[in-house]
Amino acid sequence: MSGSLADEARRARPRLGFLGVGWIGRHRMQAILESGAAEAAVIADASPEMAAEALKLAPDARQVASLDEMLDAGVEGVVIATPSALHAEQSIRALERGVAVFCQKPLGRTAAEARAVVAAAREADRLLAVDLSYRFTEGMRRIRDVVRSGGLGRVYAVDLVFHNAYGPDKSWFYDPALSGGGCVMDLGVHLVDLALWTLDFPAVASVDGTLLAAGEPLGGRQDRVEDYAIATLGLEGGAAVRLACSWRLQAGCDAIISAAFYGTGGGAALRNVNGSFYDFTAERFRGTARETLAAAPDAWGGRAAADWARRLAGGARFDPAAERLVEVSAVLDRIYGR
Repeated sequence: MSGSLADEARRARPRLGFLGVGWIGRHRMQAILESGAAEAAVIADASPEMAAEALKLAPDARQVASLDEMLDAGVEGVVIATPSALHAEQSIRALERGVAVFCQKPLGRTAAEARAVVAAAREADRLLAVDLSYRFTEGMRRIRDVVRSGGLGRVYAVDLVFHNAYGPDKSWFYDPALSGGGCVMDLGVHLVDLALWTLDFPAVASVDGTLLAAGEPLGGRQDRVEDYAIATLGLEGGAAVRLACSWRLQAGCDAIISAAFYGTGGGAALRNVNGSFYDFTAERFRGTARETLAAAPDAWGGRAAADWARRLAGGARFDPAAERLVEVSAVLDRIYGR
């Protein structure tokens, strides 16, 4: 490519703002930059140290102090990786300025907040996506293909688990007013999303949840969040979904993560390998036989962000699939008894 054509291609890439560049924000930023789909134009973070680390990835980016300054800089999209209490409000402000949004989960602390963000995206006709990153593992995509093609027959049972031997290191995670909830909001959101996404979002007929904090029922307490939860979802058509998630579970490894689907014609499951947060295997079952669908290594962590950036670069506007984000949030509300 000639120099002038290369310059034109660079100019055509969307200019992005990165709001919040802690570890996960920088990781998503790096994935987007490596995709070549967009450029990092503006960075904002309350921590000078985090901003300095992000500028190492994008030395030409401009550092600003706020979302408003970022939007005033004329960005076409923002990547939001700030505390959960800010997600909905910041997303809406960006969308109302005509700026596309890629947001860390949860999109909102409640379904009402998520619904307001989606409504703003629809009204502005701007691309909205949330970092539901486990959808982008090769294993889950293969399992979804098998399920959607009817390879498992009628799926009647789904078992999902996400146990984390550690807890979040930021104090706001433990304040329900700021976080919206504990391990269900942090980890269970992925499980609910994987179940509904894989099954093409059937209606959820019933939800029953049990929440514990430090081994005791959470009850109606408003001063703490759950660190262990189990929930059962009854889906339209009769399928049963069971999920369990936790922080700081003494399970003998860093993490236990799995998503298993059982049908009248077979089964399939994604499972983490040797307690890893990052390495997964996916298998298909026929009776006692098993077939490998996908295995580690699989660099999946930044794929959701890169996918959003590519779609934005391709001119994508509001995607009606964003409506499904509200359905996931509504299930979380029901687990919490809201």
